[in-house]
Amino acid sequence: MKLGIVGLPNVGKSTLFNSLTRAGAESANYPFCTIDPNVGVVTVPDERLTVLTEMHKSKRTIPAVVEFVDIAGLVKGASKGEGLGNQFLSHIRETDAIVHVVRCFEDSNIIHVDGTVDPVRDIETINLELIFADLDTVERRIAKVGRAASFDKVQAKEFEMLKKIKELLEDGKKASDFTTDDDDEIGWLRGYSLLTRKPVIYAANVSDDDIADDGVNNPYVQKVREFAKEEGSEVFVICARLEEEISELEEEERKEFLTEMGLEEAGLEKLIRASYHLLGLISFLTTGPDETRAWTITNGTKAPQAAGKIHTDFERGFIRAEVVAYNDLVACGGMTAAKEKGLVRSEGKEYVVKDGDVVLFRFNV
Repeated sequence: MKLGIVGLPNVGKSTLFNSLTRAGAESANYPFCTIDPNVGVVTVPDERLTVLTEMHKSKRTIPAVVEFVDIAGLVKGASKGEGLGNQFLSHIRETDAIVHVVRCFEDSNIIHVDGTVDPVRDIETINLELIFADLDTVERRIAKVGRAASFDKVQAKEFEMLKKIKELLEDGKKASDFTTDDDDEIGWLRGYSLLTRKPVIYAANVSDDDIADDGVNNPYVQKVREFAKEEGSEVFVICARLEEEISELEEEERKEFLTEMGLEEAGLEKLIRASYHLLGLISFLTTGPDETRAWTITNGTKAPQAAGKIHTDFERGFIRAEVVAYNDLVACGGMTAAKEKGLVRSEGKEYVVKDGDVVLFRFNV
């Protein structure tokens, strides 16, 4: 999973990135401090892996990972070259979803590029730049396809679809408002990598005082939640400065600090949970003496395709999957006891893998 972190300058993007990845991306109180996309890979926290590793005395443990891309602060006119220009928009195209950091705190010592704090205005500023960038992509594709549309039925079909998307964008709407069940159109849309078709998670960046109650009494956060609800996006509340402090602590100190602050989990866990939910992702597990590992798949994936995540040979020569629910396995204390109680099932090609399934694939090639 690859997430692009975007937002206006000085909203806390790089501070959040630092706290998530401990990569040490430079953070300063002036626009365009991040002049190259910083990339950091972090592991997905999953206590199930620790339990299974101990149970099977695994030699190594491999968690799922998330890749974060911190992109320089966008400003009004970025799609036309303002600020650092649209060079950074290309980096967003490669991501699965966008984490849009929105400033929801007052601080006279931190400059806001528009002079005042207004999260909905800031969101609309960024969205408009993404719409303009997509419009440019669509217009260039129209120019290319249009030349052949008069004598090629396939090109003519794509041309008509492009015109509909162009109209949406010109009306200030996102490309995600265009829906289709047509396989051809779905394929073309995927190829365009339009920015406004990507799922969005809004990170409402608040002050220390507002983090304990999850921003319930923060009017800026409420506005972000209302906006996100209308477009079907996820929201999580975070204090980027606080998260950066937490990221520098050892595990035990970290737990104590979170408890003192009245927090059940750090921002990384909140973001990953929101990301998995938004993208419809789950994890299945494999375990044994050599390795315990989490594998990320789309919810609804059938057993052969899940096996293919491990190796293409597993999918090609799939015979069956031996499956036990994680909770059942732990309750029994091991695979042998789980089998004796009939909790290990033999599943075929139509089985849909569930989150927390511990799976052993049988295959032959």
